Amino acid sequence: MKNFTLVLNIVLVIAVAVLFYLHFAPCKKCASATNGGSVTKANGSFKIAYFEMDSLQSNFDYYKLVAKELGNSEQQKRNDLASKKDAYVAKVKEYQSKGQSMTQAEMAKAQQDIAQREREYQQDEQAKSQEMQEESFKKLQDVKKKIESYLKEYNKDKTYSFIISSSADLLYYKDSAYNITNDLIKGLNEQYKNKK
Repeated sequence: MKNFTLVLNIVLVIAVAVLFYLHFAPCKKCASATNGGSVTKANGSFKIAYFEMDSLQSNFDYYKLVAKELGNSEQQKRNDLASKKDAYVAKVKEYQSKGQSMTQAEMAKAQQDIAQREREYQQDEQAKSQEMQEESFKKLQDVKKKIESYLKEYNKDKTYSFIISSSADLLYYKDSAYNITNDLIKGLNEQYKNKK
């Protein structure tokens, strides 16, 4: 089985390399048709713009609303879990205070009750964590779609070949002449206010 997956991976790598070559190799017919055999870019320039994601997160009104909603939702789930944990701890203390006067059957029943409550709490904790992750993912995907949609409109004149978000560990040098953060924040906020 290991050999099969190794062979399959090698075949896939070769296939990707061939497709990559075929996609980016210069077309001989195209080259001879343009300027006596030389291939040139359409507008001769290649620009990459960037925006500061942390600035966008701090200043985009819709993002701030989403972050606030997620924070409130997370706090509510934490409060629910805390009240359930408090009830569990109170029940354990109650059983401990009765410990000396309980019969063997009552102790066994109490241990089962405590174990059941602990399982329920852990399951609830996992469920709430899963809910938070799903809710966060959906809302942040919505924010991302709004940014992408606006950037398509912003770059409709094809000024930039790429527009990327910048973070400290991603880019080591950036020319501020291509920083579109303020334009992006202004446009996104206007678009968000108009759609309210």
